[in-house]
Amino acid sequence: MIVSQTPLRISFLGGGTDFREFFEKYGGGVVSSAIDKYIFVIVKERFDDMIYINYSEKEIVSSVDEIKHELVREAMRMTGVTSGVEITTLADIPSEGSGLGSSSSLTVGLLNALYTYAGEPKDPEVLARQACEIEIDILGKPIGVQDQYIAAYGNLRKFDFHKDGTITNRKIKLTMRQFLEMGENMMLFYTFRTRKSESILSEQKDNINDKIETLKRMAELAAEAENCLNNGQLHRLGELMNEGWRLKKSLASKIADEEIDKLYDASIEAGALGGKIAGAGGGGFLLTYCRPECRSKLRTRLSHLRELPFNLEPAGSKIIFNYRRNIIK
Repeated sequence: MIVSQTPLRISFLGGGTDFREFFEKYGGGVVSSAIDKYIFVIVKERFDDMIYINYSEKEIVSSVDEIKHELVREAMRMTGVTSGVEITTLADIPSEGSGLGSSSSLTVGLLNALYTYAGEPKDPEVLARQACEIEIDILGKPIGVQDQYIAAYGNLRKFDFHKDGTITNRKIKLTMRQFLEMGENMMLFYTFRTRKSESILSEQKDNINDKIETLKRMAELAAEAENCLNNGQLHRLGELMNEGWRLKKSLASKIADEEIDKLYDASIEAGALGGKIAGAGGGGFLLTYCRPECRSKLRTRLSHLRELPFNLEPAGSKIIFNYRRNIIK
């Protein structure tokens, strides 16, 4: 039996510049962090050759081609684990429309667990790259590449997306005290709204050529955020996020609406320095950056929403249980 634990993520600045259609022409950059909310994948050997898959549904099939869950199906194909297993996925947060990168975390976690099950564990770079291949190249999802990389690597990082298609990353140089303080200054509130991110991201992708200058500025904000954080200017991140959100709203029509604008404006009036709707936008979680002295007022102002307490997570996808045995069939 193998169990992988893969973090969800929050992205602070630069989202949208991680679309290949943009960064392979202009370059891009994102500052994001893993958080201590997880996707768990359990892979258990079976005595027979059947495939059992447990998630919100249950599938029992005799071949990979019959699997309806497309991420499980493609991860099994890629890793070569194609029979005689039972796979169970569990999530700390309901994945539908959360904006916390759950699909990419699941893909990374599946690859990590299945490769380990096969006795061929892979490093974060391989897990991230192959997760992008599954979601973008094979399944054709209209998404960028940041979620897969932060899920695989973890911690608080700056990712650079280069014109030649390569992706590099650096861990932000915070002390442990600063790392914890930054997590405490972040607050997540569930809007009780869910959305299909693909429709928003498809429009955003189609609009890239009309938003070049906006996206370039968003990449600049991510670079500025890295410099500020490395210099210990944590509160400056909130101010940069405020500008980043104003820009992000212009990328697609459904990223924000009147209700979301009211929630965001209310958080600013209560003392938040900045924030955003996590992920594609349109619903899910409202992320805010708030000084300690304003947290109580912000909680009161957004008391009709459900707060999700969290911390930043230093680790990426990892195997937390590994019991392998060889059975001759």
